[in-house]
Amino acid sequence: MEWILAAIAVGVLAALLYWQLIIAEGAYLGRRVVTLLYDWSAHVYDRIKHFDSRYEQYFLARPITSALFSFPNPLVLDVATGTARLPRALFAEMGFRGQIVGLDLSRKMLEQAVEKTAPWADRITLIWDDASRLPFPADTFEAVACLEALEFMPDPDQVLAEMVRVLRPGGLLLTTNRIGKEARLMPGRTLSAEALEEKLQALTLEMVKIRVWQEDYDLVWALKPGICTPLGVRQVTALLRCPECGAKVTRESDHFRCNKGHVLPIAEDGIVELVRIRDAEAESVPVT
Repeated sequence: MEWILAAIAVGVLAALLYWQLIIAEGAYLGRRVVTLLYDWSAHVYDRIKHFDSRYEQYFLARPITSALFSFPNPLVLDVATGTARLPRALFAEMGFRGQIVGLDLSRKMLEQAVEKTAPWADRITLIWDDASRLPFPADTFEAVACLEALEFMPDPDQVLAEMVRVLRPGGLLLTTNRIGKEARLMPGRTLSAEALEEKLQALTLEMVKIRVWQEDYDLVWALKPGICTPLGVRQVTALLRCPECGAKVTRESDHFRCNKGHVLPIAEDGIVELVRIRDAEAESVPVT
C-alpha cells in the first residue's frame, strides 16, 4: 500500500513539475525562474521549436514588410526577441530595408541572437532588459512585435501598454494569443480572442485582426490610430533613453552615458546591458 501511495505522490509531483516548468514555462514561479529556464534552453531553443523558415517568411516577414512598404527606413521593435527569430525572417525578406531593436530578459538567448544575426549586425541593436519599462520615448517605432511571450510575463498588461506607447501613430502592432488545450492549463495567464480584442481596443488600438497561425497560437494584428508619415534614417542609439532618469544618451567607446552621468554598459558582444542599470537602481547601488 505504501509503495502505491509513493508512486501516486511521485506521479502528482511529476505532473506538477511538467505543468509549471514545461507548459507554463515558470510563469507562476516568477520572472527569475522564467528567465533561468530560457537561459538553460537557449543553445537548443531553435531545435526544440522546429522553426520553418518558409512559414516564418509567409506568416510574419512578408505581411510586416508589406504593411511597412511606404517607409524606406522603418524601425521595428521585437519584444522578447529570444534568438532573433523575427529579425532573421525580416532581414531575409528582400523588401525589408529597416533597422530592428531586439529586447529580451534572457542573456543567453541574446547571445544566440548575436550569433544568428551576425550578417546583419549593422542593422540590429540587442538590448538586455525588462519589457515592462521600454527604454524609448513615445511614438518611436513603425512596428512593435511580441511573439509567444506575453503569457509568461509578470505583468502582460503593462508590457502591452508600453508597446503601444512606443508605437508611432499609424504603426503596426503584432502579438500572439495562446490557444488550444494548453491555454486552459494557464488560468489567469491566457485570454479568449474576444477578451484580448477588447483589451487592445481599450488601449485605443483599432483594426484588430486575429488570424489562425499555429496549433498553440493565433497571430494578432492591430494599428495605432493616426497617420504614420515616413521619416529619414534614424540611429537607434540616438533614440535610446537612460532607464534610470529617462534622459538622452550618447555613445562613448564601450558604453552609453546620459547627460546626467549614468552609464549604460555595452558588453563585448555588443549587447546593451540595461538590466545592470535596473538591478543597481533596485538595490540603490551606484553603477560605475
